[in-house]
Amino acid sequence: MISALAFGFADIYFPLKNYSFERLHIFLFNLCTGGTIILYYTEENKKMSITVRVFFTSSLIYTLSAFFELYPVTIIASFFLFGIAEKVRIKKFSFFPWNFFKKQTPVSEKFHQASLLCLSIAVIMGSAVILNNEYLNLVNIEKLKLNTFFLGFSFPLSLISLSVIFLMLNNIDQALTGIIKEICFWTLNLGVIIFFGFILFEKLIPQIFITIALFMAVLTVFFLHKKHAENIQQKQFLSSGIGFLAAASITGMIYIFMEMSRGYDPVKVKWILHLHVFASLYGWNLCGLAVICRFNDFPIKINSRSLIFVHWMTAVALAPLGVFYGTFAVLAVAGYVFIIFAIFFSKSYSDFATTDLIN
Repeated sequence: MISALAFGFADIYFPLKNYSFERLHIFLFNLCTGGTIILYYTEENKKMSITVRVFFTSSLIYTLSAFFELYPVTIIASFFLFGIAEKVRIKKFSFFPWNFFKKQTPVSEKFHQASLLCLSIAVIMGSAVILNNEYLNLVNIEKLKLNTFFLGFSFPLSLISLSVIFLMLNNIDQALTGIIKEICFWTLNLGVIIFFGFILFEKLIPQIFITIALFMAVLTVFFLHKKHAENIQQKQFLSSGIGFLAAASITGMIYIFMEMSRGYDPVKVKWILHLHVFASLYGWNLCGLAVICRFNDFPIKINSRSLIFVHWMTAVALAPLGVFYGTFAVLAVAGYVFIIFAIFFSKSYSDFATTDLIN
């Protein structure tokens, strides 16, 4: 995660003529760490299994080969990634996602299976784009590039975070709330898929309507979580994460409006795009992954409010400023080092209780 953020600034300060550090930036976070954590969480083992370790190794090979444009290696690695992700998904759920259409299935499980399914699809789509652009040239669309499909690797992380959020809402029995949760599930899933299609075909006005629908769904999730989730430490981090997701939705809408305006200059509005990426990737997604990794350790011995404040300052201030000023880039990386070590390596209160018993 730390190296992913560092590579996010590398294109700006250490540009290479033939290579894009952005691929390392996105794939290291979304695929290598994010995909691995999703599988680890799904298997429910205390330690990473051999299956998850092979996925992690294959994801590193995929990432590095895509960066160095060794595409035959990337395609071979994608078969391993797809096979492993599907193996874990089918073992946990089923080959066909029947649960999506079953009323009695908790929405948290639906989001969980959707996360695994989207991870598999993202890998296949990435390889299909490489095959088309590098070898077959069957489809010629301006946006049909591997870098455009970064969204596909971010979506599984969002879905697994939403799964944990809705897991905290499973105890709600009201019929109306159940309907609202189902609507949120389908709106968020279908909305992102349709939105991605509009990006691919560069349809700006429909993007606005879909973004508004997604934003309303995010607000609904926030109010459900705020009202019904148990007031525990995980809730603070997940509430912060939903805040980051809302910020990403708002900045996304602003960017689309800027694209539609007269005199649109991609260079002049690049700052809002960076703010959108950092809020989504290193804000929202990091909150979800952190809660998943420490799922059985809460409560952990940290000052949650102070850490959340530092997280927001780093994601929406230091990191976006780091795109333009090198000093802030260094501070942003340092801030993330602090945040990640605080969240992932802080002691659990249960550890202290065990130590007291031993002593």
